[in-house]
Amino acid sequence: MVLRLFRAVILGPPGSGKGTVSERIVNSFGLKHLSSGDVLRTNIKAKTEVGLLVKSYIDQGQLVSDDVITRLILHDLKGLEQCSWLLDGFPRTVTQAECLDTVYRIDTVLNLNVPFETIKERLSSRWIHLGSGRVYNTNFNPPKIPGLDDITGEPLIQRNDDKPETVTRRLKSYETQTRPVLEYYRNKGVLETFTGTETNKIWPHIQTFLCSKTSDGDQKAAAGKA
Repeated sequence: MVLRLFRAVILGPPGSGKGTVSERIVNSFGLKHLSSGDVLRTNIKAKTEVGLLVKSYIDQGQLVSDDVITRLILHDLKGLEQCSWLLDGFPRTVTQAECLDTVYRIDTVLNLNVPFETIKERLSSRWIHLGSGRVYNTNFNPPKIPGLDDITGEPLIQRNDDKPETVTRRLKSYETQTRPVLEYYRNKGVLETFTGTETNKIWPHIQTFLCSKTSDGDQKAAAGKA
């Protein structure tokens, strides 16, 4: 359990296992999880002013602008001022990272480095619960009942985004867009990269790393109070 405020970001291409790793971090270390995808879905569903704007971007096949997504994320983070948290899916550009840095100090950035060929295979087996964004994979994280969400029992879907040609395009776009973000955090000395093809094999290394980071922080905090 994290005793001090600890702020982390998890980065990785679509299909790299960010959702699964984030869930394990939350369960193991008690961090609050804020996903940009969840934030967008919530605002779209609630038909907020920003949600309608976001929907117009998506309907036109455009990326949500830096200004809009940053405004949404920083708004939600205000409600987590007294919490340790993990940001998932944000920041995706250097501009977003710079805006985040003006408000919060990021302790560590976890980068999931999974080969693109592995991701292509994963995504072709990926199924999603549309309402919540919960993700399943028929190879290593299947639903309890094939084709149905574990929580609601509602049907799962496979997105058009998970078709091989679309996946290739998305991965290239991610690499182009996010490489500068990785360099940005590497230069700040907070980037930690975990390489592998299986989440279950990557996870122990992430867990050990976070244990060392939070333990060091807690010991320093305790020493400061002594």
